Amino acid sequence: MNTCYIGRFAPSPSGRLHFGSLVAAVASYCDAHSNKGKWLVRIDDLDPPREVDGAADDILRTLDAYSLKWDDSIIYQSLRHELYASAIERLREDGLCFGCACSRSDLEAINGLKFYPGTCRTQLPPGRTERSVRFIAPPQEFTWRDTVQGTQTSPANSVSDFIVRRADGHYAYHLAAVVDDADSSITHIVRGLDLLTSTHSHILLQSALHLQHPQYAHVPLVINTHGLKLSKLTNAAPIEISDAPEQLSKALSFLGLTITLDTPERMLAAAVSKWDIRSIKP
Repeated sequence: MNTCYIGRFAPSPSGRLHFGSLVAAVASYCDAHSNKGKWLVRIDDLDPPREVDGAADDILRTLDAYSLKWDDSIIYQSLRHELYASAIERLREDGLCFGCACSRSDLEAINGLKFYPGTCRTQLPPGRTERSVRFIAPPQEFTWRDTVQGTQTSPANSVSDFIVRRADGHYAYHLAAVVDDADSSITHIVRGLDLLTSTHSHILLQSALHLQHPQYAHVPLVINTHGLKLSKLTNAAPIEISDAPEQLSKALSFLGLTITLDTPERMLAAAVSKWDIRSIKP
């Protein structure tokens, strides 16, 4: 096994896996194993109000039934709050984050939630108390390269100061993902195109916390008949364990591979032997 390559799949337990999730899982799995690397699974259970009881276990059962087997212990973000608190403390010590008193309604009244205007960056307004914590986004332009989507440029001042700890006390996705990727020594992240814009924020946080920058690859999204990406919000149908060979075949076809129907294990082995992420069209 090549320990120089460590990839991961990080589903949220807000519902069962759907076909779009399967495509992302298969892409990250094939890329890790074609490079003889490790493939990890992390459950991003940071948002209890959105989580569905039993969804995490169902996701793991489904991955296992599809022969998408992970190479180390499952990581649960809900058990890692101390790491996130420590990261925020480091940012505070370096003057790279601040307490913010603004509510959603405050920002909507100012600019319709389009961009954080820096209201609390230097100090809290009189009579207001800290609700959330925001990271101070550097104003300069920066560029990074995505394996599938090519060179990406974030213009100066295009990323506003974003939340790293929410007003309800829960840690934000950007912070937790960056901290956990570094803690697991993730070197390559293969995921859906919907997270491309999040990568800008992740790279900024990695730099601020002096963490390694993984290599990113964002694969195309599966779109429904209405032109919307498959998701729980668009009522995407869950994938069933009994349909594993057919669904795997469809996912691999979406990713550009034609694999004869067989057992999930043999289908994935064949896919790994043919895999070349550079052949995926943006």
